[in-house]
Amino acid sequence: MDALENKKNRALKMMLWFGIGSLIMTFAGLTSAFLVSKNRDDWVEDFNLPEAFYYGLLLITVSSITLILSRKFLLQRKQNLVSLFLFITIFLGILFIVFQFVGFNQIMGNGYHFTGPTSSINSSFIFLIAFVHIMHIIVALIALIVVFIKNLRGVYSHNSLTGFDLASIFWHFVDILWIYLFIFLVFFG
Repeated sequence: MDALENKKNRALKMMLWFGIGSLIMTFAGLTSAFLVSKNRDDWVEDFNLPEAFYYGLLLITVSSITLILSRKFLLQRKQNLVSLFLFITIFLGILFIVFQFVGFNQIMGNGYHFTGPTSSINSSFIFLIAFVHIMHIIVALIALIVVFIKNLRGVYSHNSLTGFDLASIFWHFVDILWIYLFIFLVFFG
């Protein structure tokens, strides 16, 4: 790899890390506002997360494992397995989104909505936090789909991983972010 490409790759990774830093600040602000709102009169004390969110947690965790396996197979030059595990990762990500919306329906089935007279501060924040996270999952899925297509075209190899690694870093970040958000909502919701 020549010096110019090496500088470009480092710059791309640095930009990604700056973006991740700003997302950390965004979600830190949302979770801080959630904590501050616990003192409001309309706070519901026994608000439980929907069961679908628990399944989503499992799906997103497994998706990180399948992406790690995909990279491992890329380093071993096993392109078919790379594609298979990338596909599984993308599929699990889509299932995660489906389960988030199932969870939204479960919350509404319990009589709580995002806004209006049947909303609570809890439900409003949970909808907002989960929906903003879903938007970032969609961005990460688009990146993984691009990586999947490029992998089918043979763009990536054991010594040319930058695009693969950038998408992987972002995917693992949104996965870890959901684990944090889930734990936060279980203990502070």
